Amino acid sequence: MTWKRNGIKISSGVNSFGRRLTITNPTTADIGMYFCEAELKDSTVEPARAKAFLSIMEPPYFTAEPESRILAEVEKTVDLLCQAMGVPIPTLAWYKDSVPINELQNPRYKVLTDGGLQIQGLHPDDSGIFQCFASNKAGEIQTHTYLDVTNITPTFTRPPMDTTVTEGMTAVLSCEVTGAPKPAITWKRGNQILASGSVQIPRFILLESGGLQIIPVFLQDAGNYTCYAVNSEGALNAFAILTVWNRTFIVHPPEDSTVIKGTTATLQCEATHDPRISIRYVWKKDGIVINPSSSSRVTVEKGGTLLISQTWSGDIGDYTCEVISFGGNDSRKARLEVIELPHSPQNLLAILNSSYSHSVMLSWVRPFDGNSPVLYYIVELSENNSPWKVHLSNVNPKMTSITVSGLTPARTYQFRMCAVNQVGKGQYSTETSRLMLPEEPPSAPPKNIVASGRTNQSIMVQWQPPPESEHNGVLHGYILRYRLAGLPGEYHYKNITSAEINYCLVKDLIIWTQYEIQVASYNGAGLGAFSRAVTEYTLQGVPTAPPQNVQAEAVNSTTIQFLWNPPPQQFINGINQGYKLLAWPVAAPESVTVVTIAPDFHGVHSGCITNLKKFTAYYTSVLCFTTPGDGPQSPPELLCTHEDKPGAVGHLSFTEILDTSLKVSWQEPVEKNGIITGYQISWEVYSRNESRLARTLANTTLEYKITGLSSLTTYTIEVAAMTAKGTGLVTSSTISSGVPPELPGAPSNLVISNISPRSATLQFRPGYDGKTSISKWIVEGQVGVLGEEEEWVSLYEVENEPDAQMLEIPNLIPYTHYRFRMRQVNIVGQSPLSQPSRVIQTLQAPPDVAPGSVTVRTASETSLWIRWMPLPDAQYNGNPESVGYRIKLWRVDLQSPVLMKIISDRLEREYTVEDLEEWVEYELQIQAFNAIGAGPWSEVVRSCTRESVPSAPPENVSAEAVSSTQILLTWTSVPEPEQNGLILGYKILFKAKDLDSEPKTQIVRGNHTQSVLLASLRKYVLYEIQVLAFTRIGDGVPNFPPVIERTKDDAPGPPVRLVFPEVRLTSVRIVWQPPEEPNGIILGYQIAYRLATSSPNKFTTVEVGSTVRQFTATDLSPESAYIFRTSAKTRQGWGEPLEATVITTEKRERPAPPRELRIPQSEVSSQSLQLQWVPGSDGSSPVRYFTVEVRELPNGEWKTYSSSISHEATSCVIERLNPFTSYKLRLKATNDIGDSDFSAETEAVTTLQDVPGEPPRSVSVTPHTTSSVLVQWQPPKVESLNGLLLGYRIYYRELEYETGPGTESKTIKIPSALRAELTPQSSFQTVNSPSALTTYELTQLKKYKRYEVVITAYNIIGESPTSAPVEVFVGEAAPAMAPQTIQVNALTASQLEITWDPPPVDSQNGNIQGYKIYYWEMDIQNDTEKVKVLFLPETTVRLKNLTSHTKYMVCISAFNAAGDGPRSSPRQGRTHQAAPSAPSFLAFSEITCTTLNVSWGEPTAANGILQGYRVVYEPLAPVQGVSKVVTVDIKGNWQRWLKVRDLTKGVTYLFRVQARTIAYGPELQANITAGPAEGSPGSPQEILATKSASGLTLQWTEGDSGDKPTTGYIIEARPSDEGLWDTFVKDIPRSATSYTVGLDKLKQGVSYEFRVVAVNEFGYGEPSIPSAAVSAQLETPFYEEWWFLLVMALSSLILILLVVFALVLHGQSRKYKNCSTGKNISNVEESVTLDNGGFTSLELNSRHLNVKSTFSKKNGTRSPPRPSPGGLHYSDEDICNKYNGAVLTESVALNEKPLEVSESEATDSDYEDELPKHSFVNHYMSDPTYYNSWKRQQKGVKHPTPYRYEECAASETEPYFQTVITTQSTGGVYTPTGQPAPGSRTPVTGFSSFV
Repeated sequence: MTWKRNGIKISSGVNSFGRRLTITNPTTADIGMYFCEAELKDSTVEPARAKAFLSIMEPPYFTAEPESRILAEVEKTVDLLCQAMGVPIPTLAWYKDSVPINELQNPRYKVLTDGGLQIQGLHPDDSGIFQCFASNKAGEIQTHTYLDVTNITPTFTRPPMDTTVTEGMTAVLSCEVTGAPKPAITWKRGNQILASGSVQIPRFILLESGGLQIIPVFLQDAGNYTCYAVNSEGALNAFAILTVWNRTFIVHPPEDSTVIKGTTATLQCEATHDPRISIRYVWKKDGIVINPSSSSRVTVEKGGTLLISQTWSGDIGDYTCEVISFGGNDSRKARLEVIELPHSPQNLLAILNSSYSHSVMLSWVRPFDGNSPVLYYIVELSENNSPWKVHLSNVNPKMTSITVSGLTPARTYQFRMCAVNQVGKGQYSTETSRLMLPEEPPSAPPKNIVASGRTNQSIMVQWQPPPESEHNGVLHGYILRYRLAGLPGEYHYKNITSAEINYCLVKDLIIWTQYEIQVASYNGAGLGAFSRAVTEYTLQGVPTAPPQNVQAEAVNSTTIQFLWNPPPQQFINGINQGYKLLAWPVAAPESVTVVTIAPDFHGVHSGCITNLKKFTAYYTSVLCFTTPGDGPQSPPELLCTHEDKPGAVGHLSFTEILDTSLKVSWQEPVEKNGIITGYQISWEVYSRNESRLARTLANTTLEYKITGLSSLTTYTIEVAAMTAKGTGLVTSSTISSGVPPELPGAPSNLVISNISPRSATLQFRPGYDGKTSISKWIVEGQVGVLGEEEEWVSLYEVENEPDAQMLEIPNLIPYTHYRFRMRQVNIVGQSPLSQPSRVIQTLQAPPDVAPGSVTVRTASETSLWIRWMPLPDAQYNGNPESVGYRIKLWRVDLQSPVLMKIISDRLEREYTVEDLEEWVEYELQIQAFNAIGAGPWSEVVRSCTRESVPSAPPENVSAEAVSSTQILLTWTSVPEPEQNGLILGYKILFKAKDLDSEPKTQIVRGNHTQSVLLASLRKYVLYEIQVLAFTRIGDGVPNFPPVIERTKDDAPGPPVRLVFPEVRLTSVRIVWQPPEEPNGIILGYQIAYRLATSSPNKFTTVEVGSTVRQFTATDLSPESAYIFRTSAKTRQGWGEPLEATVITTEKRERPAPPRELRIPQSEVSSQSLQLQWVPGSDGSSPVRYFTVEVRELPNGEWKTYSSSISHEATSCVIERLNPFTSYKLRLKATNDIGDSDFSAETEAVTTLQDVPGEPPRSVSVTPHTTSSVLVQWQPPKVESLNGLLLGYRIYYRELEYETGPGTESKTIKIPSALRAELTPQSSFQTVNSPSALTTYELTQLKKYKRYEVVITAYNIIGESPTSAPVEVFVGEAAPAMAPQTIQVNALTASQLEITWDPPPVDSQNGNIQGYKIYYWEMDIQNDTEKVKVLFLPETTVRLKNLTSHTKYMVCISAFNAAGDGPRSSPRQGRTHQAAPSAPSFLAFSEITCTTLNVSWGEPTAANGILQGYRVVYEPLAPVQGVSKVVTVDIKGNWQRWLKVRDLTKGVTYLFRVQARTIAYGPELQANITAGPAEGSPGSPQEILATKSASGLTLQWTEGDSGDKPTTGYIIEARPSDEGLWDTFVKDIPRSATSYTVGLDKLKQGVSYEFRVVAVNEFGYGEPSIPSAAVSAQLETPFYEEWWFLLVMALSSLILILLVVFALVLHGQSRKYKNCSTGKNISNVEESVTLDNGGFTSLELNSRHLNVKSTFSKKNGTRSPPRPSPGGLHYSDEDICNKYNGAVLTESVALNEKPLEVSESEATDSDYEDELPKHSFVNHYMSDPTYYNSWKRQQKGVKHPTPYRYEECAASETEPYFQTVITTQSTGGVYTPTGQPAPGSRTPVTGFSSFV
């Protein structure tokens, strides 16, 4: 028996042998089906089974029941719990106040599924007892509660509390309130409501609990926040303080670093934090905390930076910086790599390459890379043991073997390698063993083959070896081969067995034959390639045969005609240059006449020799000549010119001249012109033809005696020789019988009239004829600039016009100054020269000649450059200022109007005609003109403007969009006149309007394709399209305005910048921007979103309008990820969507910056690179996009490259970079919260090189020599080099225009361009250029050819575009050096002669056409520089019209047809002195009745060193019948004034002043009348002079004051023995009526008269009457008493006698001769010389008094001479010098003897002893400008040069005449007070003016 339950056997509770199952204390776990089985043992019978189900019943019991009393608030919801268990499950029933709930039917009562009762929106009537009954079959139970519903005032259950949060985090301020009804919560900050049931401000959220959540918190959120709770029962509030800490975060995180082994690694980790908290840095390596104290290599600085010194490979790892603080924690990670130099490659092997002989196979084992990938390998080689050099600089690091090519055969090589990584270059490998490459034949021919004909049978060939790298072994020599050019003949060979010899003279060739020549080199391996063939002619030979069939015949007396045939062609041996006709007299074979005749290749040649001698035997011959020389002459042929009339007989003379006869003699004619058959002689009485007699004499008669003449009668005698042709020229002369002839006199009275441009009529009075007829008149002239020194040249001679009185002088030069003089000639000889005529100027005339050497060159596309030789000065024929040139030019191909250009500069030699048509041929002429008219036109010259760019765009440009990305463009060609050259193609410029800044370019080659399909355009974009044509010169103009066309629309691209600025738990706001590629008009947007975990196709979709940019999605699940898609729509449909993920969470942050930025070197190109990165943390908000910034090193700023990089991207291609430029990049991520920090900057990366973007700038090509040009340029801009500049390439080619650029054919021959390659430094040639300008000389160009030159710059990548072509004409260059040996010599005061030597011949670069002489006055070059152009290659010139006595600087440049050479260095010269100009002014002052002051100014032009002045004055009318002229010469320049004292009252005088250098200059003159002036005062009255012991007093009374008040007085004085009045005292006040002067101021023993003169504004008035004479005698001192004198005389008698005797002897030796006395003479001249050597007062350096003439006067009063202040030279031709009763000789000299008398010792008696006794004290005026007073000299002062004056007289005692000498003083002011003035001296008695 067994029991089972649920298939499990039951063993417990079984008894009665299994027949009973007992379950004690059954529970619900025992419920189930029970089985009982009975079976027989060991029986196969099925067991018996029975079953029963056990059910257990349990009375109900409560598992949850309500509280006995529940207090609830109104409007709240309350749950009443009631749960029960039992078996079976009990049912629950609710009762309220014993009423079943279901009967109440209250919708607010709701029985919950768990059995509880929920009451919503409590009302007060809900209060009561609620019962819960639980019942089942086992029983029933119940429980109850009392519900009490009440109204409660608000109370805080959790009031606000002060809170501290970190910036950027979430702050929650609690405010939990109870109350019934439920209170309304409002939060305020100040008066601003932040959150309530109706108000919500972003970031401030009212929580369900009543609290305030601020997310995120800003610093400015700190402050007091108040919570207000209000319900119907009341209100309350409370506040809390919110404190905001600055968030702690890492501002400078560690960056991934790579350091070099052994250096210090620096990982920065700078954090910012609130200053109120502290922070702590913790560093970890690979997750393990670093303890700095455990290692001396590791330190953490205060700022958090981790320093690891002596880094090694063990330091490699990830380092994390953690910042821990109460303000938040932050951590950042960075990777540290330690790298080192790579090891050297191992097992380097070099093996000869059997397949290619110029290469070697290298293999190696890859070395350790130093933890930094190997960037490349460098392979170096050593060639023939030369220094190592890099051969391969960038071997791929993945390779382990390479073929080294470019090696040279027959050379040995060693190789070595090194690896390069980021650290640098590693160690070199061991060197390979040395390999020898096998020798090969030279791989290049010799270069620069030059062949030139040496002789007519030899050619010199020269060459240069092949480039050394092409020798392929040791050169053994050269093989030269040659053959006749153009013929298939065999080559002839010459073997040059020495490699050192690079020339060969090929001999035994055929004369004047063209050969082609080639050269090859050979070495041990064989013969190399032959060079390109050069062709050359052997030189021409001279003809070897004379002309044939020569016939010569005399045509007349002076001409021989020749006829001949040319020599056979094969004997000319060159180009027939012409023929020479020869004729030479038999008697003088050396005087050969040669006439050259150009060859005429048609028929018989003919020619003439003219101007031969008459009746002369000549040998004649003809020869043919070529360039090398003359061929043989034809056999000489003898013939004679015809006979003609003879010339004039020679030397006609007369001898044995008697009254009735004379002998005539002559000589045979020099020009007999035939056989003299006799002579004819005739004579007649002068002017009486009827008296003519003639005789014919034999040819042997050379004299004839004429008899039967009348005595003293003038005859005309003529003699002529005769031949068979007639009587020759007559020689005639006149002679008077009985009177021998003499030399004639000079003509006179030359008068010029009828002046025309080229002639003038000269009228004259013939001079004395010398008693015979005048046979010749000779006219000489000065031409051009006329000065006294200008040379005279013979202008005109007239013979056989003995009675001429007027000559017309022909062949004058128009507009030229002339001065003429004459002489006349008779049979005796030439007369003296006449006086010169006046200067005339011939009239102007048009120029006679056209400018010479006219050439024209192409200057540019629209201009031609014309050059000519200007007219010399002598050919202007007019005013030079009016001379100019007129250019006339016209198109050859069209009947276009003639263009005229005027050049007004007479010295201009070139002109550029602008504004011409491009690529057009022109003809032009030039003429000179002046004010009268124009000269002849020059020969026509022709030239063509240069090809240019098209000046018009293609026509009919149209565009049509064919799809959304394609536009079809069509056009027609440029109009023919505007093409300006050969159209090579078209360029299409197109850009998206308002989107692209620079247009893109598409090129269509050729002139026949006139449409293009623009593809890959942007969709639905408006494009501006232009088309231009281009020639080889450059681009033409594009069509304007541009064609506008829009591509067709298409579905749009995705919207961009999708962000979610507001994310809540159940809603998000999405914002987007329109698509970057709208591809049409946006019609609307679609937003679709779904849970990320839901079905991929289950989207919620919303469509919005085209102007909507945001959308808010609601009813989202909290903390869930959603996928949003946005797409745009055009009329073509919906575009591609943009997808983004967002998480509905409120815990979002800004993303972490991307990390591990790197730029693979393999992805770097010249203008782009690829940036790769690892995204950082997204801050719980997905990254929306990345922003890349780029910085150009070294000084660039960060610039945004793109802000719309996909959030899914981990790499980006950066384009539009500059080649060969270093950059750094950084990256930031942006999510919905904001931007991350920027990532760490990348390492500097350099883009690869690219070809230079621009050609060299400012390219100019100028002729340098006649076969070379200088190419000059400036390097391209640095930013366009795109790499390391290696050099420049110059391409040049010869231009040969096959036809003129007409409308039919414009073919240009383009020979292969020659190339000159320049390396950047090693072979640069800098020729006198600044550093920015590079120069190169292209040599060995062909003369007289035009070349076109372009230049490129190149680097290792390639070449730049070419520069614009520049054309240059080769063959002309300006002189390279200046003239030499320049000398400047003065000829006159206005002329300098300049001589020089030409520039060295090798620097002339052509024929010197003339010189330019630049000259200027020294130190004022800018104001005075002038240029004289000499249009002849002469080497001397005279510079005229210069300033006298002036230093000039002169420099010279030579010029030729190409331009001016450099100037020579200046040379100095100085003109001679000349007479000065007139003084600048003449003025008078202090004019009294007898005296005045005259002053004058220095000449404006001194013209030399001023030696002095001459003053001449004379009365305008004679005074008392006498007109006296006084001349005063003043030496020196500083003294320019004179005091004149000998005037006569009321007389007007003429004053003339001249300055003198080497001669006197012109006079300046003025008139002045001696006083008194009109309106001046009258004479003072009652003059009284009284003397006392102390002085002399003069008194007066005032007279008439005149028209103006009296301003003062002066006193005049004179010795009573009738000296001249002189000013004694000046400047006496007007109020004074007396004046006292000490007697010591006067000379003792002399009586004086005084008078007073009043002064007002008009001048000095009438003097008073003289006072009585007053003596200046003082009391006689004792030593003058008679007794004292007697004692002294007696005691010294013997001594006195001896002295007297000596004086008598001395006087006899110095006695002067008597002077002659003239009677009744009315003209007097005086000459006075003043020497301005420095003197004070009356100290005289020299004085010479020469009296030349006499003057009559009745009385005999004496007037002694007075000295002048300086040296005076008097010239008075009419004065007899009788003085003091004695007569002075014709030349009176007052001999000066210096007195060494000191002023301290000088007394009045001293002067009495030394000077003449009867002298007048000369009181000088007080004007300090002119005068000093005379005073007694101070004692102790040495006076420089006083002089003694001795008078010597003859014994004649006739009456004498007073001499007037005008003198001048330089003394000081007279001082009446008696105070001595410094430097003054005592008045000298007796000095007076005299006549």
